[in-house]
Amino acid sequence: MKHIFYLFLIVLPLSACSQQYRDGDLIFQSSPSRQSAAIEEATQSPYSHCGIIFYENNVAYVYEAVQPVGKRRLDEWIESGVNGEFVVKRLKDSLLLTENGIKALKSYTVEQFGKNYDGKFNWSDKEMYCSELVYKGYWNACHIKLANPKALREFNIDGPIVRKIMKERYGNDIPYEEPMISPDQLVNSSLLRTVN
Repeated sequence: MKHIFYLFLIVLPLSACSQQYRDGDLIFQSSPSRQSAAIEEATQSPYSHCGIIFYENNVAYVYEAVQPVGKRRLDEWIESGVNGEFVVKRLKDSLLLTENGIKALKSYTVEQFGKNYDGKFNWSDKEMYCSELVYKGYWNACHIKLANPKALREFNIDGPIVRKIMKERYGNDIPYEEPMISPDQLVNSSLLRTVN
């Protein structure tokens, strides 16, 4: 009986924590990878990965663009980040995201499942990277523009980590004018407020 009680104490905080979120909330973290280090250097931000929270049978999942695009349980997603740290954001104006909007957002995101992760950060829909999935989901499904994409050249691309990765992925053909959207642009969107 004592072991059951201790198990309850361990499980309860995560369950209680996940219930404070809503379908459509955005979640951000730092991932422990070399690419994440490059993204954080290029954006001068502590966030390199993001996704959208949706509930299925009262269980919270994060829909995300990794390899391939898909979903993970919220608790697993949080544990995969650096030190388990994360931030959750929500639209300031709750009227912008209607019930039908949430359904459309979820449907759009599910339609992207199975696509390859876009390590070159192209604006094409053929492949997807994390912040692109979030941005395009809100824009295509709900006509909500969370931020303005900007050209690669507008990011901080002179850092050593960024330069090395760009050389590896693009060679000498670096797409300086390619529009891109970063987790940092989304986490700092004027349309969003911090939930946790």
